[in-house]
Amino acid sequence: MVEQVFQMTMSEQKVVEKVIQDDNLHYLHMIFNKNEGLPEHFSNSTVYMTVLRGRLSIGLDDQEVHEYTAGSVLKIPYKTKMNVKNLHNDTLELIVVKAPAPRG
Repeated sequence: MVEQVFQMTMSEQKVVEKVIQDDNLHYLHMIFNKNEGLPEHFSNSTVYMTVLRGRLSIGLDDQEVHEYTAGSVLKIPYKTKMNVKNLHNDTLELIVVKAPAPRG
């Protein structure tokens, strides 16, 4: 078999999983219910964030919180302060790709 196959968790519960982590990129899958999210942090690579379902509420650096719906793809620069939350009733599901892969 030439290809590698990876599985993501299909759930309605909170999930933060590293699906692929190699020298090229990090591919993460996240599911958040209302009022769940990530701790505020700085991006450790360029981050590409795809909203699969729900509505993402995200504050970047010192700007106000913006909201993005399913089908939105965000490109977030390296060393950007990020505050990722689901402030809505619908489940939020994201794919996050970090490329290049963070070092150290």
